[in-house]
Amino acid sequence: MKATAVPAQAVEQALYEVRKTIHPRAVHGWFAGWRWALVWATQVVFYGLAWLPWNDRQAVLFDIAHRKFYIFGLVFFPQDIIYLTVLLIISALSLFLFTAVAGRLWCGYACPQTVYTEIFLWVEEKIEGDRPARLKLDAAPLSPRKVALKAAKHGAWIAIALWTGFTFVGYFTPIRELWDAVWRLATGPWETFWVLFYGFATYGNAGWMREQVCKYMCPYARFQSAMFDKDTLIITYDPERGEPRGKGEGKGHCVDCSICVQVCPTGIDIRDGLQYECIGCAACIDGCNRVMDKVGFPKGLIRYSTQHAMEHKLTRAQMFRRAFRPRVLVYGAILWTIIVAAGVALWNRVPLKVDVIRDRAAISREVEGGQIENVYRLQIMNTAEGARAFRLAVSGLPGIRIPGETVVEIDGAASRMVPVKVQIAPGAAGAGTHRIEFAVESTDETGVAVREKSVFIVR
Repeated sequence: MKATAVPAQAVEQALYEVRKTIHPRAVHGWFAGWRWALVWATQVVFYGLAWLPWNDRQAVLFDIAHRKFYIFGLVFFPQDIIYLTVLLIISALSLFLFTAVAGRLWCGYACPQTVYTEIFLWVEEKIEGDRPARLKLDAAPLSPRKVALKAAKHGAWIAIALWTGFTFVGYFTPIRELWDAVWRLATGPWETFWVLFYGFATYGNAGWMREQVCKYMCPYARFQSAMFDKDTLIITYDPERGEPRGKGEGKGHCVDCSICVQVCPTGIDIRDGLQYECIGCAACIDGCNRVMDKVGFPKGLIRYSTQHAMEHKLTRAQMFRRAFRPRVLVYGAILWTIIVAAGVALWNRVPLKVDVIRDRAAISREVEGGQIENVYRLQIMNTAEGARAFRLAVSGLPGIRIPGETVVEIDGAASRMVPVKVQIAPGAAGAGTHRIEFAVESTDETGVAVREKSVFIVR
């Protein structure tokens, strides 16, 4: 067998490309304004809501230790998990709807990864300078100035990240108590762990990994194409206008300035067509429009459009009419139906829950006067914030009654296990099980009442 000749110079190829640091250029424009408006809106809500007081407590607090979840005037218990399920369904349908209409709007404007990357990039620009200055600084040899700038940048990043972690934990531990504990260096092990963990995740994702999270870690980039079709608004480059690229006679409107690449936070060239790395932030649109203004060409060389609009040269009105297609209308109808139903359910929610548990130790017994007695435990949960008194009653059999005190008081946002004896007269019911119904109602507010079924056993 003849041996295969080995080339004199073997070529080594890496399995993965070495990551190159991306320094996006700052851009201003209509879409950048929207992006920063959402950065401000989301962060004002996130950082501010934890400090907002409500009825002598924190307005939004997920008190896992006591299994109570406060959201403004509402108090939820683990039994209210249906509302969390509905919220997740609404979030998923909203994602489907917005993606079908206009692509990755969530990624480009409101995703925490995008928001914190924008904040960290702003800090980087203020400390190290604009894009050319940052590239020059990275290429420069180590010096006291370089160390000072890098230390200042990372110090600011760490401060923002730790404050973010602190705020996150403040939604689970009352934030004012947490603040006092931090100052006294008396935070518990779990609070300390989660502040540092969430802070480290923010610092690592927004400061170091950046576009790598969107390109390799986020699953949304991989399955977004399943939600796109030819009438989905996406960021597109118009090759008929732009090609051939360059300046001078016979060239297209694209002057090949590469601004669209320089401003891209994931480092792609949108002129190569839609790519899964594109997060839909529209920075390339703002950058290109500014160049078009300078060179005297109309805006829109890079713009939001659809495949159908590009292929068939549809007008803007025709393009938007096709955007509201059956798929989108179905998503919208289902979404609004669920939102309205959830809103009605919350509006009509009774701030009272009752569970009936039979006492298994004494199934049925005969007591004084020949009365037949069954014993139950009623777990009564007052989900209102104020203390309330509730009246207990039972029905379902002739002469059935609850002997003794039938009014119980429950503190606000609390539950209480109440033992209840139920009696019937001898001969009021034959041997076997009989359906009965407990009624628990507020003594001071009509409409706050719950009825729960159980069984009465006669032996």
